[in-house]
Amino acid sequence: MGGPDEGRGGRAGGGPADAELMIAEARKAFFVMFGFLVIVWLVQLVNSADHYALSRDYGVVSGDVTTLPDVLTAPLLHWSWDHIESNSGPLFVFGFLAAYRGVARFLGLSLLVALSSGLVVWFFEQGNTDTVGASGLVFGYFGYVVVRGIFDRHLIDTLIGVVMAASFAYLLTVAVPGTPGVSWLGHLGGLIGGLLGAWLFRDRRPSGSGGGTAALAPRAPRPGADNPRADLHKELGDLGLL
Repeated sequence: MGGPDEGRGGRAGGGPADAELMIAEARKAFFVMFGFLVIVWLVQLVNSADHYALSRDYGVVSGDVTTLPDVLTAPLLHWSWDHIESNSGPLFVFGFLAAYRGVARFLGLSLLVALSSGLVVWFFEQGNTDTVGASGLVFGYFGYVVVRGIFDRHLIDTLIGVVMAASFAYLLTVAVPGTPGVSWLGHLGGLIGGLLGAWLFRDRRPSGSGGGTAALAPRAPRPGADNPRADLHKELGDLGLL
């Protein structure tokens, strides 16, 4: 994408603050996901050293009321090194893409996805199965990233969603019944939570109609028509970058 000085005259100097804000949010998202992965791997070290006692004690077991609080701990636990390795890459990629528009919103999304994934397992999983793993979060972040741009009306996020959907559509094959060795219900529950989160945490813009209720999160006022940055601000807004 071209710099702010490109284009017709009178637009130079517009938008650097917005670009810097996006970069700052992306930097925070990177460190949040890096820190989260460090925690998950440290837990795995302790867990494997204790013969996966943490997974047995803090996983979600369908119908067992005592394991309901464990819907929040199960995403941090795994059953093997192969298990955590297969989750770590997608977790970082989708988590970063979900977080770069705002870390606070991302934390709310993570809580929602953990709850939806864990509760679907708790209600519908068959047998005395102890379910753990971050794959529910992976599917939640995936679903969120794919549809977020539609709800937020951000062109860039919509394009990212299309690319992610096309590149990782195969993930949906392990969110359907009959997949051996995985908790497809946990995947499906996470996906549902991510799609719901995209709507719940969407940008709420002013409706623009007279007499309507005040917006929940109004955006900063646009520059006046006589401001040299007005045209650039409008174009960036139309592209979904503001």
